Amino acid sequence: MKYKDRAGNITIKSSFQEKVINSVYSSTVGRFVLKGATNPKVSDFFSSALNSKTSRIIINPFIRSNGIDMDEYEYKSFESYNDFFIRQIKKQNRPINMDKNAFISPCDGKVTVYNIDSNLCFKIKGSFYNVATLLNSFKLAEEFSGGICVVIRLSVDNYHRYCYLDNAKKGANIFIPGKLHTVNPIAFEHFQIFKENSREYCILDTENFGKVVQIEVGAMMVGKIINYHGCKTVEKGEEKGRFEFGGSTIVLLLEKDAVILDDDIVKNSFDDFETTVKMGEKIGTRFI
Repeated sequence: MKYKDRAGNITIKSSFQEKVINSVYSSTVGRFVLKGATNPKVSDFFSSALNSKTSRIIINPFIRSNGIDMDEYEYKSFESYNDFFIRQIKKQNRPINMDKNAFISPCDGKVTVYNIDSNLCFKIKGSFYNVATLLNSFKLAEEFSGGICVVIRLSVDNYHRYCYLDNAKKGANIFIPGKLHTVNPIAFEHFQIFKENSREYCILDTENFGKVVQIEVGAMMVGKIINYHGCKTVEKGEEKGRFEFGGSTIVLLLEKDAVILDDDIVKNSFDDFETTVKMGEKIGTRFI
């Protein structure tokens, strides 16, 4: 992984997770095992295990190994590992930039941005993805030609709840089933990940940024997507939903001339760096 924070500090590291994933995706045996691991029955088994009281034994080792500062989060006695995973952060630690012109990140993670070209494809870590395939809708994809695709990758140590990026009229949740694979960038070399992963999207008719499509993408085995609302009027900063255990990704599709993304994020993306961001943080400005 190669990313920068907003101050420009660089981090380059190869995690244990990356090494395991590289081994799995790079070998015939590994891909055979992965095929079995992504079976829905296996996913259900892992989900049940992580919701059990027994799973609490892995919470403290996980906190220590990932250097998580639990003082940032609301205190509670966790009933299971998944209960810990979806922990609530103290509101003061994720302030929402309420300036109507500020385009915010809906979640914590590492962001990369791409221009949506005339062929309606965008590139993620060496692989090309078709917007129409991602949405399972050529008609909707055409509306974002010339716009921007924002990809925010969450790792397992991130805060896994996400919010609405503006006041908006929210449309229905559209669920697209698929085989669950990791969203770790290294896997992009071997699979077209967003065609494999289950995902859910909705259309947000926002007050300040035009029409935005927000897509939540599940992760390997137990990447469950929980969205709280159907069609309704929503407010900027209001909690939209959460991911249960697993690394996950949120994709935003923006119309042409709707948002000017911050220079550091654009430059980092051009230089093949992700940029670390937090939920509620400004990552762009309304196009005026």
